[in-house]
Amino acid sequence: MATITRGTFPKSLWPGVRKFWGANYNRHPATWPKIFEALSSKRSYEEDVEEVGMGLLSVKPEGSGVTYDTVTQGAVSRYTHLTYATGFMVTMEELADNQYEELSFRRTSRMARSVSETEETVCAQVFNRAFNTSFTGGDGSALSVTTHSTASGSQSNRLTTDADISEAAIEDLCVQISDAVDSRGLRISNQPDCLIVPNASWFEANRIVKSVLQNDTANNATNVIRSTNVFPGGIIRWPYLTDTDAWFIKTNCMDGLIRYSRMKADIDQDNDFDTKNFRASVVTRFSVGWTNWRQLYASQGA
Repeated sequence: MATITRGTFPKSLWPGVRKFWGANYNRHPATWPKIFEALSSKRSYEEDVEEVGMGLLSVKPEGSGVTYDTVTQGAVSRYTHLTYATGFMVTMEELADNQYEELSFRRTSRMARSVSETEETVCAQVFNRAFNTSFTGGDGSALSVTTHSTASGSQSNRLTTDADISEAAIEDLCVQISDAVDSRGLRISNQPDCLIVPNASWFEANRIVKSVLQNDTANNATNVIRSTNVFPGGIIRWPYLTDTDAWFIKTNCMDGLIRYSRMKADIDQDNDFDTKNFRASVVTRFSVGWTNWRQLYASQGA
């Protein structure tokens, strides 16, 4: 067990240090709340079950009976809450001999940063693993694939041929979004909401989406993406995305990306009876994932 002793920060035992630096930096604002629906839970896990509705009507010949349809259960998405925790222990002697009281006080507050960084990293993993078939959802497929299994056949929320972000690629994926159907093959009103990109694509994404005229051409043609406000939710830059050329479009489809909170971050502290060491810890429980993959369309990049 790691313990902070007088030998951990020997300079803190003597006066003359102007500043202890390296732990305080500007932090990214929380991005996951803009992307995931935040829900609470009182159970060890939550499940979302797809209801596959009826299909199209069939022709009833004169004198013949009605052809009956049915509703069935589809994909089952389970959210199993995991427990995340960290803490630190300081010897009685280190606390007593430390000449910089503010250094001791900052240790507990730094756990709050660890909490926010953990939440952001875990939520971003859903995107970073979107194309990885080892991480599957309720239908047994990765989040972004061309072969989601449905009652009406295979469906896709990924470009047929992966491409780097460009005006043409965005248009192709937006057309695919507009052509979305439910599990029985009935058309749904699925529309783009926001464009989500890593740091490496931030500048190019803005040139494509916000140029008054068509980007990188000599054509005197309007930028349709901008003029029709294809992305009312704007462009979201997420520094926690690890694939530098993958990009994503979140749609207005319901019941998509979800984060369940089982227990909010709770900081606790006490003193060990035998050693008199000071201990502090933080514990939180939550889960993230997706229910309806139609809320996120993507390309892994060329």
